[in-house]
Amino acid sequence: MEREYHVPVLLNESVNGLEINANGDYVDVTFGGGGHSREIFSRLKSGRLFAFDQDEDAAANIIHDERFFFIRHNFKYIRNFLKYYEVEQVDGILADLGVSSHDFDVAGRGFSFRFDGDLDMRMNRDSVQTAADIVNSYSEDQLRTVFREFGEIDNAGRLAKQLVSARNIKPVKTIEQFRAAIAPCVPRLQESKYLAKVFQALRIETNHEMDVLHDFLEQSIELLKPGGRLVIITYHSLEDRMVKNFIKSGDLSGNQEKDFFGNVESPLTAINRKVIVPSEEEIKRNPRARSAKLRIAEKNA
Repeated sequence: MEREYHVPVLLNESVNGLEINANGDYVDVTFGGGGHSREIFSRLKSGRLFAFDQDEDAAANIIHDERFFFIRHNFKYIRNFLKYYEVEQVDGILADLGVSSHDFDVAGRGFSFRFDGDLDMRMNRDSVQTAADIVNSYSEDQLRTVFREFGEIDNAGRLAKQLVSARNIKPVKTIEQFRAAIAPCVPRLQESKYLAKVFQALRIETNHEMDVLHDFLEQSIELLKPGGRLVIITYHSLEDRMVKNFIKSGDLSGNQEKDFFGNVESPLTAINRKVIVPSEEEIKRNPRARSAKLRIAEKNA
């Protein structure tokens, strides 16, 4: 039985977007609690499902079936592992880029400012660098860049300077120490919103999330069969912009190439011209779904 590990967002909309071929091969690159994977698998007959997750806790949720393959690695290695299983192309790929409810709710993982604990934030606990390492070793300029680019924080310069001053007195190792260190920079009446952006920026840098997404997107085109579907759920503007540009043009610039006659040449076609968002009912059931955006594309023949 599935544990209450993670509540899947836009479950039916995303799996419907794959247009499941019951005998096809599919990939869920963000397995987590297995919610999306179970729905995909329920629609397969002889088809296979390959699921990626670098978090060791996710392994407790695997589907026990010979047609299900759990790969405990970062999905930036999707091409290598599909090749290992002698799979050249698949019928659909799904990515739910959000952090799982489980990771947010376990204080020891350091993803949430609601608890005290180590300032960790590693999605793969075998990785060496933690968020605390970044906070204590990056230069002021590097920290400013992280907060500005990945958190889109207005006072990123002041925040970086404040953090460096605090760590010079005492290393910042825990969430409470971190919150105390940056307290002078937090706007009144906007504490939760501001901290969410700061923690997002540190999490992205700790896990190299934008680089991973970049690598994954570039591999996805060659891994999809003609007519195959790419289904991606994003949660913040940085990753959504990257996905939108990629679907639009087949590269991360978003610049569409045209042939001699002026026709747009792109390996993908957007299925939903308007981004799909959760209903108010889903947001009430699962507040973390509030920022979710679903984009669906089909590989051109």
